[in-house]
Amino acid sequence: MLGTYSYHEIFRKTIVAFGTMFNNIEIRRQDEVMKVPLAYGPKQKFLARLDQNPDPTNKRVQITLPRLSFEISGVSYDPTRKVSPTQKIKFKKDVDENKNAFMPVPYNINFELAVISKNQDDGLQIVEQILPYFQPHYNLSVKLATQIGETKDVPVVLQDIQYEDDYEGDFANRRAIIYTFQFVAKTYLYGPITDSKTIKKSITDYYTSTDTTKAPREKRYTVTPTALTDQDGVGLTTLTAAMDVNDGIISVASVSSLAQGDDIQIGTEVMHVNRIVGSTLHVSRGWNNTTIAGHQNGAAILKIDEDDAALLESDDDFGFGELFSDFTDMKKRNPVSGQDEAI
Repeated sequence: MLGTYSYHEIFRKTIVAFGTMFNNIEIRRQDEVMKVPLAYGPKQKFLARLDQNPDPTNKRVQITLPRLSFEISGVSYDPTRKVSPTQKIKFKKDVDENKNAFMPVPYNINFELAVISKNQDDGLQIVEQILPYFQPHYNLSVKLATQIGETKDVPVVLQDIQYEDDYEGDFANRRAIIYTFQFVAKTYLYGPITDSKTIKKSITDYYTSTDTTKAPREKRYTVTPTALTDQDGVGLTTLTAAMDVNDGIISVASVSSLAQGDDIQIGTEVMHVNRIVGSTLHVSRGWNNTTIAGHQNGAAILKIDEDDAALLESDDDFGFGELFSDFTDMKKRNPVSGQDEAI
């Protein structure tokens, strides 16, 4: 397990997203508008450069104020957001291949943001542009794992604000007023993402001659896997009334995406839709040997369809779809191209 290479740049993406929140802050002095520079690095580095004597030959020695700096101050595991470590998430790649990954692991990234200014008005202008957005958190939408198209909202929580004034009255020293913000970004880390190929269709042709190189196929038996439970978690509608274990008619918010004969899932129970009348479904309960249970008003209704079958893996519980076909066109199947061709 350890040593399997995977790098999704999640730390880097989270750092960039965090910094992006503060890269358009500006201050105004009468008719002058100044964009506040932002840099990644410890505030001590910028404070040290403030104390440097100006050198006409080196324009990088002294820096201008105000400015913003931020850096990572720590990383820690967050057990309050833990989910089952053995649970997998699956994403369809193509007809016969999926991408698999274990559930992401919750980690907190601690950030320190420093506002450095030479007077109070500049510092307070910056502070008032930041604080209203954190109550006490602000959600960042970050593409954490692009391989599987996984985008999550990462809450950035403001935990503490500290104030510091380094001015000691010596005319040889430059004054620096510092506001230090402590943030926590609640992100997720993904392990290796693997490709999983599974045989999704079996085709058997029957001939009336033992010479299969010349004889046409006359009958075909095709078997495909069918999902017994929902795999993609995509909800189509919701219950508009609670239901108990004896209800065979359920009220739903919308029936536009459902049809007679569909299999639906509420919680862990699968039901078969026998009839649709208005906004109600007449269903058979406990379908596919699932347990009949009560369900709350507003519960999500999932549809079990071909998209769920496409996400099946070899170790999943699934059923079979069978198809018998008869032919009189004097053709046979080419196993390389997958097409029926004339003999």
